Amino acid sequence: MNAPQQGFKERADAALKNAVLKIAIDRTTGNAERKRAVAIAAFPEFQAARARGRAIKDHVIAHLDHYLEMFERNATAAGATVHWASDDAEARAIITRICLEADAKLVTRAKSMLGEEIGLPHALADAGIERVETDLAEHIIQLAGERPSHIVWPAMHRTREQVAILFKEAHHPPPAADDPATMVQSARRELRAKFLGADVGISGANFLVADTGATCTVTNEGNAELTTTPPRIHIVTAGIEKLVPSTAHAFALLRLLVRSATGGEMTQYTTFHCGPKRPGDADGPEEMHIVLVDNGRTRMLADEFRPMLRCIRCGACMNHCVVYRQIGGHAYGGTYPGPMGAVLTPVLDGLAQSRDLPHACTMNGRCAEVCPVEIPLPTLLRAWRTRSWRERLEPRSVRAALGLWAMAARRPWLYLLGSRIGVRALRLFGRRGWIGSLPLAGGWTAYRDMPRPSGRTFMEQYRAGQAGRAGQTGRETRK
Repeated sequence: MNAPQQGFKERADAALKNAVLKIAIDRTTGNAERKRAVAIAAFPEFQAARARGRAIKDHVIAHLDHYLEMFERNATAAGATVHWASDDAEARAIITRICLEADAKLVTRAKSMLGEEIGLPHALADAGIERVETDLAEHIIQLAGERPSHIVWPAMHRTREQVAILFKEAHHPPPAADDPATMVQSARRELRAKFLGADVGISGANFLVADTGATCTVTNEGNAELTTTPPRIHIVTAGIEKLVPSTAHAFALLRLLVRSATGGEMTQYTTFHCGPKRPGDADGPEEMHIVLVDNGRTRMLADEFRPMLRCIRCGACMNHCVVYRQIGGHAYGGTYPGPMGAVLTPVLDGLAQSRDLPHACTMNGRCAEVCPVEIPLPTLLRAWRTRSWRERLEPRSVRAALGLWAMAARRPWLYLLGSRIGVRALRLFGRRGWIGSLPLAGGWTAYRDMPRPSGRTFMEQYRAGQAGRAGQTGRETRK
């Protein structure tokens, strides 16, 4: 796991030096980008579906109290017990209490980023309860002792070759070969007894259906079904923003979620859980508990970060992010990486501890272009930058430099003079058309080269071009 004393810049620096990490990131995000493009091209209704998805989420957010009460009422009528957690500590306490009261020794867990957000893995360990991650990628990172690096592919930072080494060390017997099919069979063999022997199964929820009280999970492995069905107790953890009015609305969003996340039309398993086992049911848990977690979400309702509550956790923003694709997820330091993480982490951890994340964005806007529910991520990141400036969290050197720039920008003659001097001075550092190192800009040139400037400012080139076109026009007129 990342050392807690490291900041974003140190983690990013380490990631940029890791050549194997770059290979792993390129394999996964590149494949995801290509598959999404194909899926969207084959779905001509995508823009209309996108507009509907945004409208559904905005409607729920505007009437969140109404749908929360409706969901609790219907989930309770279906036999589930609904718990409310105002923050991560309360959520952990509720879940561990349920497990301890059930005398649970073994807990299986399906992938849930909310569980990571509230620190559930550590809470279960502190309570002396064995936790087994059942998602294949989560199984990998549990063996490696790491945190997820992506919200859809938690182990995307690991290459197949690295996974083979982990499995050979941890699986008994070890896999006979290191091809993907053999390693998957080895993981299934390892996990099968855990599935059947668990006392409690814990899952997240992609959607909470208000008019039925059901929870919805989507997976491609079937591990969520094996996590939630055999144990005596099923615990669902979900953020309060996961609500949708009805099953039809859930499917409208599923059309967006799956195409944006994996490039498919539908996941292999889409399951709705509505209460515990009933008389006559062949299987299912004896108890179902749903823990609804706020943890800063109601604060977002009242400020400029409200649109972030639309997020359906597809991961498309990070798959297309030029920063994430260079440094991976662990460099962000929080539960959620990439553009959506750069917005959410200051909410969860405080801006003072995470102000570097909004500043790491290049503002190219690609994340907003691919977001299936049209979250204006660059706008939200700029809002954090503005708040950081107003709260005087920027280093003095940055504030001083921007003050000098502002002084010059308000005096055009001074700005133009400085630009002329600057572009000509930069040429002194160029070699073969590129600048490999530059005083006071080591953070930039450490991992990339700058093109050597032509020696003239943009305005000088523009005026020369205009003069050339005027001369050409004059010659044509004389003809």
